Amino acid sequence: MANSSTPAWGELLIGQLAFYWDAHLHPRLDGLTDEEYFWEPVPGCLTVRPDADGNYRADPGPRTGPQPVTTIAWRMMHIAVGCFVTRSSTFFGAGSVGDDADMFDPRHVPADLPHTAAEGVAFLEDSYRAWHGHVSTLGDAALQLPLGPKGAYFSDEPMAALIVHVNRETMHHGGEIGLLRDLFAATGAVRRTDRLAASAS
Repeated sequence: MANSSTPAWGELLIGQLAFYWDAHLHPRLDGLTDEEYFWEPVPGCLTVRPDADGNYRADPGPRTGPQPVTTIAWRMMHIAVGCFVTRSSTFFGAGSVGDDADMFDPRHVPADLPHTAAEGVAFLEDSYRAWHGHVSTLGDAALQLPLGPKGAYFSDEPMAALIVHVNRETMHHGGEIGLLRDLFAATGAVRRTDRLAASAS
């Protein structure tokens, strides 16, 4: 007999990310060292580094053309800030950023990012827990509502589409973090400046 019950789509969407976090990404961050966190396996990596005032910021990537290799620090902050913090602030914020701010407004980005691997892991976990807590409260009607002006050029897309996008981004970049950790260990790297291979002369 066919199952005629209607799937709880919201629970499936939110549960997908929760399972990935609990079973895959979070365990892969255990024991992360500062040298791994900031490891630049090739020259010219995008990373998280201090600015002139000592505040740590993520390097901006080029808008077009080949994308540089990125560090674990950059990937973790891309997930934490680009996926979780900015979306939580935009759609569930407590008014600390003006109502005129869409989800790409730089005012959502913290002025100073974590300086160490341990701080980075804690920040990523906190940002994930906040996002998960927010979206877990949404019913079917809220999931179907358009993002509106806060969604910028995705204003006509429903909240469910944003959740799917965040899930995809987290799993994509989380897999890269795992690979970078594997490469760090497999190549015998011990310092953040150790390279995968010597540059061609």
